Amino acid sequence: MSENTNSKTNTWFASWFDTPYYHILYKDRNYREAQIFMDNLTHYLNLPDNAKVLDLACGKGRHSIYLNQLGFTVLGVDLSENSIKVANKNANDTLHFEVHDMREPLEEKFDAVFNLFTSFGYFDKDEDNLKTLIAIKENLTEYGFAVIDFMNVPFVLDNLVAEETKTVDAIDFHLKRYLSDGYIIKEINFEDQGQKFHYTEKVRALTLEDFEQMMEEAGIYLLDTFGDYKLKKYHKKDSERLIMIFK
Repeated sequence: MSENTNSKTNTWFASWFDTPYYHILYKDRNYREAQIFMDNLTHYLNLPDNAKVLDLACGKGRHSIYLNQLGFTVLGVDLSENSIKVANKNANDTLHFEVHDMREPLEEKFDAVFNLFTSFGYFDKDEDNLKTLIAIKENLTEYGFAVIDFMNVPFVLDNLVAEETKTVDAIDFHLKRYLSDGYIIKEINFEDQGQKFHYTEKVRALTLEDFEQMMEEAGIYLLDTFGDYKLKKYHKKDSERLIMIFK
């Protein structure tokens, strides 16, 4: 947990995702790969023109913006007020952003709900993950599809880099990764302008079996699973991603 804990929600993601350092550390993420993924996904789902898409946990909205450029009407939601403030600079008639907790369904329904790039499993309680799945289901139109793109936990654990240092914008981020109590933990330590910072990311180490169990409880139908952004078949040991299509 950071020294600058957000008292309103008092969760690690509410404080860490709202800091500028989160965006500095991850600014080199491969967005071209992400765009290819969204091209493949929207093509696979055969979404109608002007389909309504919900980007759940949209961050600063980069993927929402791209989905909107593909011709879809997009709502991006995120718990981080700072991220939504930045995202809102790109809003237009068919692209909107709002602060929203993914555990609660929205009033409107969508042709597709996307939860991309491991934006699931942050909560301390398992029932909150189940609530999120139920909310996703309730956000769908009768013919809508949902997509969760999660890390493939068996692959991640086999290839976990226990310790490394990443230097971005002259800041040395010291990273430690390990499995603890069913969570994959990443500790992030760094110094900036003479001040020391410590943050912890923790994501539930959910396997396909875990998702299947939760989906059954939520009354969800898992239609397909893929193992990478080119939508290749999912293999438990070798796939980098666990991409689930359901309704």
